[in-house]
Amino acid sequence: MNKMSLSSRIIIAIGSLAMCILFFVPAWSIYLIAPQYPEGLSMQIWLYKITGQVEIINGLNHYIGMKHIKAEMFPEFSFLVYILGFFVLFGLMIALSGNRKWLFIYLVLSVIGGMAAMADFYMWGYDYGHDLDPSAAIQVPGLSYQPPLIGHKKLLNFDSYSYPDAGGWVVVVVTGIFFLIWFIEWRKHKKQKPMISKQKITSVSAALVVAILLAGCNPKSEKINFGKDNCAECKMTIMDPKFGGEIVTRKGKVYKFDDVHCIATFLERRGVEMNDIHQTLFTDYNNNGEFIKVNDAEFVVSSQLKSPMGGNAAAFKNKEEAEKKSAEIEGSKRTNWATLYNILVK
Repeated sequence: MNKMSLSSRIIIAIGSLAMCILFFVPAWSIYLIAPQYPEGLSMQIWLYKITGQVEIINGLNHYIGMKHIKAEMFPEFSFLVYILGFFVLFGLMIALSGNRKWLFIYLVLSVIGGMAAMADFYMWGYDYGHDLDPSAAIQVPGLSYQPPLIGHKKLLNFDSYSYPDAGGWVVVVVTGIFFLIWFIEWRKHKKQKPMISKQKITSVSAALVVAILLAGCNPKSEKINFGKDNCAECKMTIMDPKFGGEIVTRKGKVYKFDDVHCIATFLERRGVEMNDIHQTLFTDYNNNGEFIKVNDAEFVVSSQLKSPMGGNAAAFKNKEEAEKKSAEIEGSKRTNWATLYNILVK
C-alpha cells in the first residue's frame, strides 16, 4: 500500500501551491560590500529576469574586463518558469493521488534539478570571472573574479556574498518538508527485510564509483617538498616554507614557486594563460607549507622580510594576522595581490 495519509496529502498540496511564490519574488541574491560602497550593492536573480543595481555593478566590472551582465546571458530564463510549473502540477497530482512512489520520484527530480541548477550557476560564475577582456584597464594575471557559489568570497576590495533569496528559501523549506513527509510515510509502510538485495548492493557500489570519479576530476594543489622541489620560474630549489606558492591549471598541472616575485614574473611573461588557471595559491607565512587562495590573501611588504628572490612580501590568511605582523615591522605596508602584482612587475 503506497497511499499516504490525508494530513500528508494536504501538506503536500499547500507546499506545492506555496512554490508559486517563486513567480513573484527573486530566487537568488548577490551582495557586494566595499569601503567605497558601505551600504552595499545587490543583484537579484529571478526565474526570468535580473534586478537590482546591475548597471552600477557593470560599470565597476568594466574596468577589470568582466562581461556586461544582462538577461540575455541566461538562456535558462526562457524555460525556468515552465520547470517550476511542472513541479507545482506534479506536487498537486501527488496530493490528489496520495501515491508515495510518486513523491519519491518528485524528490529525486528535485535533487537532480537542484544539483543541475548549482552546477549551471557555478559554470556561469567561472566563465564570468575568468573570461576577461584582454584590453581591460586593470589586468592582474593569476587573479580571477569568480563570484562565490554560495557564501562569502573576497574579490579585490569587495566582500561578495551569494545566498538564496525569498523564493530560493521557499524551495528549500518546501522540499525539506516533502522529504520529511516521505520518510514518515516510508517508516509507516516499510517491511522488514532480512538481508540487503543484490540490486541495492550494485546501486550503492555504482554510486561510490561515480563519486570517486567525480572527486578525481577536480584539479588539486600539491604539498611543496622543501629542499627538493624547484621553482618554476627561477629554477632555484625551494627552501623557505614561509614564502612562495603555487599555480594549479584547469588540467591539474602544478607550478611551484619560492617567492611572490617569481609568481608575478611567471604570470607577466604568460608562463600559463589566465584562462588555463584553476587557482593561484600563496604560502601562509604563519603556517608553514599551508596555502591561501589568491582572493583571501593579505600581504605584508617589507625589506626586513627578506624572501628568497627579493619579493619581500609575506602572505597571511586574513586581515587581522597581516595587521599583527605589520605592527611588528616598522615601515611595512599591507596590500592585496592585485596591488602587489603591479608593484612587482614594474
